[in-house]
Amino acid sequence: MTTTQACITKQPAGLGFFEKYLTLWVLLCIGAGIALGKLAPSFALALDGMSIDVDGAPVISIPIAICLFFMMYPIMVKIDFGEVVKAGRSVKPVGLTLFINWAIKPFTMYAISLFFLGTVFVGLIGTDAVDLVRLPLGVNLDPGQTYGVGTVVMHDGVKMLAVPLWRSYLAGCILLGIAPCTAMVLVWGHLSGGNPGHTLVMVAINSLTMLLLYGPLGGFLLGVGRIPVPWQALLLSIAVYVALPLVAGYLSRKMIIRFLGRDWFEKKFLHLLSPITIVALLLTLVLLFSFKGDVIANNPLTILWIAIPLFLQTVLIFGLGYFLARRLNLSYEDAAPSALIGASNHFEVAIATATLLFGLSSGASLATVVGVLIEVPVMLALVRFCVRTRTWFPTHATAVSPAVEG
Repeated sequence: MTTTQACITKQPAGLGFFEKYLTLWVLLCIGAGIALGKLAPSFALALDGMSIDVDGAPVISIPIAICLFFMMYPIMVKIDFGEVVKAGRSVKPVGLTLFINWAIKPFTMYAISLFFLGTVFVGLIGTDAVDLVRLPLGVNLDPGQTYGVGTVVMHDGVKMLAVPLWRSYLAGCILLGIAPCTAMVLVWGHLSGGNPGHTLVMVAINSLTMLLLYGPLGGFLLGVGRIPVPWQALLLSIAVYVALPLVAGYLSRKMIIRFLGRDWFEKKFLHLLSPITIVALLLTLVLLFSFKGDVIANNPLTILWIAIPLFLQTVLIFGLGYFLARRLNLSYEDAAPSALIGASNHFEVAIATATLLFGLSSGASLATVVGVLIEVPVMLALVRFCVRTRTWFPTHATAVSPAVEG
């Protein structure tokens, strides 16, 4: 097996129908969600009411958990973790990507989001605007008591924490910043003409690294941002939305290949899974915006205030990764995916975690959705930039022809 086949069974041929128009689908889901919230609010509330409760408070929404599992499973089942070590021979590009993703990106996301949401746009968001989020597991306070920067209030018979709205948006940005590298990175690497072996290795390595670092790093930055840290729920989110689909993908992959063969797995099974991640994502977004429709309707610029720091963060991380790759004298085929992986976000995990920690209707969940909204157009622009500047780097003799022309 070559390095180009090592970690992911099937290579993307480019943007599929769903992926190509992902921004359009997200916009349509915003409209559908707002319409659902206005026309049938009881239906959306009934779905969200189907939950697993702890101490009388909803912790896991069952419909959302199902949707989010099917976001993650198709990604995980493609990964052959047994080949990660064999394929990860390029120390410099792998080291650069890990350094950018885990030592730089989370902290620049925090700083940029704090500056814009907490200073530049706080007056536009509303200095007195509050968001109702779930109390952390195990916290049992009476209404009127404070926890972090929040105050406990009763809402529909459930104790909630009223926190400044801009800090709730900040929490969503933090969760995006510590969730690097999605399956879409495979597409960005392919379109830029990058080294597929390196891209595949990093998808696998980042999935494993998230199991160790996502919880501690997320808890630390949320705490620095004076946002209540629901540690139990944070660890539970990693177990439910990363570990569970990862284990399910690993085991089902082995069993299917063992009993039905690799050829059937690659040509039949993976083909059936192709649209599932995007469909599950879009269903989740409809539910999400059915709760946040009032925020969008009353202040449609909310998405813009969140999108600006996310956009600047993406461009900054890409530029830093691209610059460092050039200083390290990496080939273009390694430099392009290294920079693109750092710039991209694992928005499936971010949405899942925000939903679990703070609730489907929270500002944190809305902020992670904005990450989905800008992902495709911004990343496509960066891919085109890579293609146009490939002459800045040395190239491998066996370079892959770029699939996107400027």
